[in-house]
Amino acid sequence: MKNTINKQRRQFMVGAAGFTFGVAAGVPAALLSGQAAAQNSSVRLNNWVTVFTDGTVAIMSPAAEMGQGSLTSLPRIVADEMDADWGKVKIIASPASDKIYGNPGRGYTQYTAGSATVTGYFNSLRQFGAQVRYVLMDNAAQRWNVPLAELSTQPGVVLHAKTNRRMTYGEIAAFAKVPAEAPQIEVEPVASAEFRLIGKDTPRVDVDGKQNGSAQYSIDVHVPGMIYGAILREPVDGAGVEKIDDAAARAIDGVINVVQLKYGVGILADTPWAAFQARKALKVTWGGKAKGQGFSTDAGYASFSAAAKNPAQATIDWERKGDAAAKLKAAATVVDAEYRSDYAYHAQMEPLNSIAAVSPAGDAVEIWCGVQSQTIAITVAAQALGIPESKVTFNHYLLGGGFGRRGNRDVDFVLDSVLLSKAAGKPVKVIWTREDDIHAGRFRPLYVNRLQAGLDASGNVAGWHHRAVCDHVMAFMDPLRYKQVNGRDPIALLGTEVPAYELPDRTIEGVLQTTGMRTNPLRGIGFTANSFATEVFVDELAVKAGVDPVAFRLRLLKNSPRARHVIEETAKMADWQRKRPGRGLGVAYVSYSGTQIAGIAEISVDKQSGAIKVHEFWCTIDCGVAVHPDNVIAQTQSSIVYGVGLALSERITIADGAVEQSNFYDYHVPRMRDVPQMHIKLVQTKNHPTGAGQMAVPLVPSAISNAVFQLTGVRLRQQPMLAGRVKQALLDSETKLG
Repeated sequence: MKNTINKQRRQFMVGAAGFTFGVAAGVPAALLSGQAAAQNSSVRLNNWVTVFTDGTVAIMSPAAEMGQGSLTSLPRIVADEMDADWGKVKIIASPASDKIYGNPGRGYTQYTAGSATVTGYFNSLRQFGAQVRYVLMDNAAQRWNVPLAELSTQPGVVLHAKTNRRMTYGEIAAFAKVPAEAPQIEVEPVASAEFRLIGKDTPRVDVDGKQNGSAQYSIDVHVPGMIYGAILREPVDGAGVEKIDDAAARAIDGVINVVQLKYGVGILADTPWAAFQARKALKVTWGGKAKGQGFSTDAGYASFSAAAKNPAQATIDWERKGDAAAKLKAAATVVDAEYRSDYAYHAQMEPLNSIAAVSPAGDAVEIWCGVQSQTIAITVAAQALGIPESKVTFNHYLLGGGFGRRGNRDVDFVLDSVLLSKAAGKPVKVIWTREDDIHAGRFRPLYVNRLQAGLDASGNVAGWHHRAVCDHVMAFMDPLRYKQVNGRDPIALLGTEVPAYELPDRTIEGVLQTTGMRTNPLRGIGFTANSFATEVFVDELAVKAGVDPVAFRLRLLKNSPRARHVIEETAKMADWQRKRPGRGLGVAYVSYSGTQIAGIAEISVDKQSGAIKVHEFWCTIDCGVAVHPDNVIAQTQSSIVYGVGLALSERITIADGAVEQSNFYDYHVPRMRDVPQMHIKLVQTKNHPTGAGQMAVPLVPSAISNAVFQLTGVRLRQQPMLAGRVKQALLDSETKLG
């Protein structure tokens, strides 16, 4: 039972656009049931909640649902604070509106990325739910003519204990009056709050539809009069079309038209198969003036490595504390190492796709698509057509995986459908093949990380210098935001900082390269490369100091109890000190946007082939208040599998500016046989919730590399740790010893 909420003096949390009570807005008729269906009777208490007279409570969910569980987690925050009966809650994907539904943690943009959804919305949604509960109780108090302070609630019911009266939320909805302005309400701080739904497990609301096939993705949608589109894209970004021979393409049965675009050549056809076949028949000469022309992976590594070593190289200061240079000069021992990470592809399962229907006059468009930012997609469509954003109708669907690919500023697959629909004068559905998506992918950048650290005579770290060299990311995927951060690219450089380790004298800097490659955030962003370098380097320091790697980290974390706890718990689960013949153990720790997480990998190495097998992975995560604990564990498992791919097999290589891989036969994602046994411990703490959707990804490569060293004495400093690379490293080690 929840006691009454008292009005407080604290200013009401309004978000970017304020909070407007009594605004009606499209609750789907399918949600109306029982009495509400018959009478169409409801009261909209704010932009997030509508209560129907049959007791149904409709709650808006503003985030994209791409398998991470936000469609369940966010409404549970509102439902907890308003004391709703979860069995009567219906969840609706909110309309696209930064003004109303933008994430406070992302600058009030409606953008689902970076494991920032629950942590960004948490305070606001609690506030909105508390306000709804207050309004319901206030209406009941007036109807009963009793003081508000005498009322309390149980799920879906307002109670007056003195007279033993009760009134359901549905009954209140029949007469409720909603104030013109929201009441100013204080909610309990997280540290002292008692939750009923938050922190408890419940089935995810999207799972049933995915199991029985009723879940709707945009690839399932068919619009009357729709035709299909496919695009032959420029092989290097910015190359452009110089000459087209489309005679063979036009001769294919079902082809309607061939359309030249700035970045390629489009085919319009009656079926997707005709469009794909005609695309293959095109003969196109490309302009060849692209920035990336002539670039290759090997050349990139050579130039990046030179920049990492060059003391005169211009850099971006990311973090600078104390005097690292002086400490390094005075150190008893200096350790210096370079780490590399290849380009990597998102590999989301649902092919990129979008439907657009541009009006005959070209002054409006309707879109059916699943994206990570509804409002960015609207902006892109409006700008492409030169129309106001109010003329864009956006229908949002479930996403079959995102990982950052469906969130970039250009939303290229949406743009394809809009431009082809404009050319066709009718609705067009564009579906990318896997080859399309790999060849024109937006990749995690290429990285060279160089680290130097000094050790004093007692083996303590004295001076730390980290330089990360990689492609620009934000300059390509979001130029506007790149200007706003003054060239400090967080997508590229996050993960270089070490907030919990006791390193008082440290310099961390970045060198961003303009290579002409398409880059984008990928699950784990810069942490996947930068933290790989940091955590393998910490292991190297531990070995140099003659200290156990777990004990060495605990020494560096002496003033960070939450960090120490996740490492200690993981070490206990893995039985860290137990020897395993033929197996190696490696540890890694990451502080990721406040989330504390540690992992230990148990591996073996086939010395004949060089193949690494990950047998077990233990992980402890502390993300503060876990709104949906079982889902946090599921997402951590998912992150570990994703990390295994990046660690062992996934890479994109570039030759003459173009991608060399084509499909999953040469871009190797993990198979079931590659997935280790996973043991996850969730530590619930009374801290503000932080991210969980991708935090384990960067643990995996460094833990595996450290485990290989423990087993073989060979240090692997490049990911992915391909079998051929491992075999060569083992041979090189034998040669040195021999």
